[in-house]
Amino acid sequence: MTHDHDLVLRPTEAQISAALNPPSGRNGGDLVVETLAGLGATTVFGLPGQHALGVFDALRRSDLRYIGLRVENNAGFAADAYGRITGEAAPLLLSTGPGALTSLAALQEAAAASAPVLAISSQIPTAGLGGGRHGYLHELPDQAASFRGVVKSVHTVRAQSQIPSAIEAAWKSALTVPHGPVWVEIPQDVLLAETAIPVVTGGDAFPDELPPRPELTAVAADLLSRAARPAIIAGGGVVRSDASGKLRRLAELLQAPVVTTPGGKGAFPWTHPLSLRSWLEDRHTTDFLEDADVLLVVGSGLGELSSNYHTFKPRGRVIQIEADLGKLESNHPALGIHADARLAIQALLETAVERRDPTAPERVRTLLSRVSERIESQELTLEQQLLADVREALPDDAPSFWDMTILSYWAWSAFDARQPNTMHSAQGAGGLGYGFPAAIGAAVADSTKPVLAVSGDGGAMYSISELATAKQYNLSITWLIIDDCGYGILREYMTDAFGQATATELHRPDFVALAESFDVSAKRTTPETFRDDLTKALTEPGPSVVVLPSRLRMFAPTHLG
Repeated sequence: MTHDHDLVLRPTEAQISAALNPPSGRNGGDLVVETLAGLGATTVFGLPGQHALGVFDALRRSDLRYIGLRVENNAGFAADAYGRITGEAAPLLLSTGPGALTSLAALQEAAAASAPVLAISSQIPTAGLGGGRHGYLHELPDQAASFRGVVKSVHTVRAQSQIPSAIEAAWKSALTVPHGPVWVEIPQDVLLAETAIPVVTGGDAFPDELPPRPELTAVAADLLSRAARPAIIAGGGVVRSDASGKLRRLAELLQAPVVTTPGGKGAFPWTHPLSLRSWLEDRHTTDFLEDADVLLVVGSGLGELSSNYHTFKPRGRVIQIEADLGKLESNHPALGIHADARLAIQALLETAVERRDPTAPERVRTLLSRVSERIESQELTLEQQLLADVREALPDDAPSFWDMTILSYWAWSAFDARQPNTMHSAQGAGGLGYGFPAAIGAAVADSTKPVLAVSGDGGAMYSISELATAKQYNLSITWLIIDDCGYGILREYMTDAFGQATATELHRPDFVALAESFDVSAKRTTPETFRDDLTKALTEPGPSVVVLPSRLRMFAPTHLG
């Protein structure tokens, strides 16, 4: 009998010939780029550095497209967005020490959002490894230790023969649910040394699937089928696993209202009769979810934002489907199902019994009416109008990337992401500077659609250098900068907490003149002309900047009861 694990792929005559007669002039860097190409990569992001020059020289001999950003952290954000849009592992090429460490905040965001990023860093020469202090430029006693608490897995290489297998293992790790960033490091001398190892001609790194345990989905389906008031919280795992269509069918089968988390935006149709939209930072919504006798949480750890700042106290039975084992029941006791959202929802669809509840849409309408009345009472017309203008100007299938700024906080709750995997924000880790470099990654992934980035003036300064990148590659990105003279959301937080703000006011450049100095078209707009100016910018090819000087306000906290 022949077993699957006994099968060995036989090389073709062409592969045998190529293996026996490798071209001269190749080095360890060639093994890196050949392995990436063999795994299916077409694009890499990064910045060159002294120890990594062997990889960058090898790029010259490959068909991989290189997108170079100006700061490593921004390159990481770009790779993150490329991974989200394509579903592929996005290679990120970095140098040793400061270059590697500068990427940490971006890798933290990728980990929080389950974005598959394959970071490949150089290391000091092999002779200097081992934890001592040898005086090499960029040397760290243990570089990998800085990343172990951030990425999914760390893969160290000490010899050229290890390169293909290490990168394949990292690729598989990045794409096995939950997706996430991984780390590979290779010493400088290993990258630079000439190699006689045959050309890497293929790769086999299919990610493992994570199906649910059938006894658990049987119990979950029974609970949901017998529930009087079921409800669903849909998180980012629904989007990452491309399970939005299955989620809709399950919600309709169960007549269960659905609310989407900030990471799950677009996972459920905004105008569907069962849609609670995304008002998780609202006490009316929290009360509604607490009243559910069976609450299905899919692809969310019920963290700070998704639990209305940990004030959410469910009274009914909770079923949690989560691919990240560490998040399973981490905040609330539940029937925990460790599984990929798509596979788990499919299992529920095959087992759950249809419910008939004509009251569900009416309960949804009542809840949304209460939310609307509360927001309207706060006289926040400008903020709501700006979001409506963005929605009108942006094509339904065009991706948007939102930095940590007041309009983004509004968007988490109030923006209609009309399709899944189109609205992305830095809410996973909460770092500044995400919006514009992430938009670069999305524009590289798909050049057929315009891309929108939204930043405040404070966050914009983190990535202003990437205007040069967008211009160099002629990417169709419109960058909306809300200029409110400082760190607006922190200004609000401090004023509310202490009566006045400290360290939030900023001197800013003339963003229009600065953009134009990069040969990027720019426009200063007003609330009255904003929609037309943004629409025009989004329809023109190449990068553009729209600056709106305005002090926006957040809606009042709603988690206080």
